[in-house]
Amino acid sequence: MSDGRDHLSRAEITKDALQAGAEAAAQTVGEVASIVTRAVGEVAAAVGGFATEIFEIKDSSQRALAEHSEAAAGPGSIDAPDEPAVD
Repeated sequence: MSDGRDHLSRAEITKDALQAGAEAAAQTVGEVASIVTRAVGEVAAAVGGFATEIFEIKDSSQRALAEHSEAAAGPGSIDAPDEPAVD
């Protein structure tokens, strides 16, 4: 008479254990890949934002220097644009 349990061979038990291990490894690799993918995207966005800030700072400083040069040159200076004479 049978006791109601399946009788599995050593080979089948080993195969099932290897299969479960492979499935767990594949799931873990997938999770890690997803984490890395998100992280790379976030790093790229942060670096892009930083580059944008640098460009804006450069443009602002160039405008400020140009305004300062114009103000320092004063009327009638060689560097200042020609202004009509007031009579």
